[in-house]
Amino acid sequence: MSFDLVFFGGTGDLTWRKLMPALFQAFRHGKLPPGGRILSVARDEQSDDKYRGWLKERFQDVEGGKRPSDEEFARFAELLHYRRMDLSQPEHYAGLKQWLEDRGAATAVLYLATSPHLFPQICAQLGAVGLNGPHVRVVLEKPLGHDLASAQDINRVVRSVFSETQAFRIDHYLGKPSVQNLMALRFGNALFEPLWRRESIANIQITLAESLGVGTRGDFYDRTGTLRDMVQNHALQLLSMVAMEPPSRYDADAIRDEKLKVLRSLKPFTDDSVARDVVRGQYRAGNAAGKPVAGYLDEIRVPPDSRCETFVALRTEVQNWRWAGVPFYLRTGKRLPARDAQIVVNFRPTPHSIFPGINRPNKLVIKLQPEDGLELHLLAAKGTSQNEALSAVSLDLDFDKAFPETRVGAYERLLLEAIAGRLNLFVRSDEQEQAWSWVEPILQAWNRENAAGGVPRPYAAGTWGPAAASALVARDGFAWSEEQ
Repeated sequence: MSFDLVFFGGTGDLTWRKLMPALFQAFRHGKLPPGGRILSVARDEQSDDKYRGWLKERFQDVEGGKRPSDEEFARFAELLHYRRMDLSQPEHYAGLKQWLEDRGAATAVLYLATSPHLFPQICAQLGAVGLNGPHVRVVLEKPLGHDLASAQDINRVVRSVFSETQAFRIDHYLGKPSVQNLMALRFGNALFEPLWRRESIANIQITLAESLGVGTRGDFYDRTGTLRDMVQNHALQLLSMVAMEPPSRYDADAIRDEKLKVLRSLKPFTDDSVARDVVRGQYRAGNAAGKPVAGYLDEIRVPPDSRCETFVALRTEVQNWRWAGVPFYLRTGKRLPARDAQIVVNFRPTPHSIFPGINRPNKLVIKLQPEDGLELHLLAAKGTSQNEALSAVSLDLDFDKAFPETRVGAYERLLLEAIAGRLNLFVRSDEQEQAWSWVEPILQAWNRENAAGGVPRPYAAGTWGPAAASALVARDGFAWSEEQ
């Protein structure tokens, strides 16, 4: 199937740091459909060869195993093209349309790797020149808007130009192998479904931790914050995948219908519950990997009086029959002790223990990064003595080791799915708007708190956030996974 893949923002960080390396891996693995062209568009005036040389230099910053050899890059570069575009000029869109029509590929995928405030302008211009036919797909990178109203405005323009089946709203966590295997674990096996409910599960924890600070992205991060950057999209998508009911069939709308039901069932926030159930923090100077690091207020391009949160922990519930009363804890932040993303399902303890020592509950750990895998934590006896205490053991599945021939990165998987036109791993507009609707009371409460002189709770870089995050879980008699 011939295709043209166009990156708007072709010289931006996202394109050269994430998207191009992912495409190269698909090319290296032989998964990229033949007959494809990759076009980057940006404001700079340069030739195809100059752009290829520029990108080859950027590839030197890619981790070693994913870096192409000179011969590999030379073959990959044959797919690469560059075109100068001023996104405000209608004639440049007409020129792009002509470039695409000259070959007439079966599919055109337009990836908007730009600032989200440009999405409506780009989509409107694409529609004006007729670049929205049935063979065209548009990929929208997050964050889509900065609140509910802006997300609705963007979606309104997108829907006026493209049908919902042409719009691929990306969330790269949905491309991770562990998330896909969460579906297989729950709905492809008979083992867990009878236990996947309030009677058997004590609590569920979702942690998305980053050890890095904001780096040189201080201006972007200060406009965005952790709630918008991580909770509204990644964390809520993972929560909906964990809590959803079995879809009637394995297709995009059936899956997304069930995820939407979860988002609509989340307990809504009030000012009182925000104060009680949400912790926002901001990192101060501390240590990372044994080295001293600066606090957020001392980072590049961060205002010295910023009240932007770099950490969020919250408690919520899914108000339906399956999950009534089960707390869901979400936690995410910058400058935490490790780069670690996982979902921990803590099961209830046995009702009566006949063994000496502690009665430690079982738990299932779904690991998303740095590696993808599953761990099932059980108790087992080492010997035959009746008085011997049980020991904790784990059954460990590493997806990279179990399926080395199918190892695919998240962006690689999502780009291939977009080219193929499969929507299962992408977010529908009503899901996205419901997620914004749920987090908006938190944003509004923080704005009022800021106006009254409130500030995020400080935490030292290299720690697991403010002490209030541990107290949030301890209030229910539980602890975060690393504290258990």
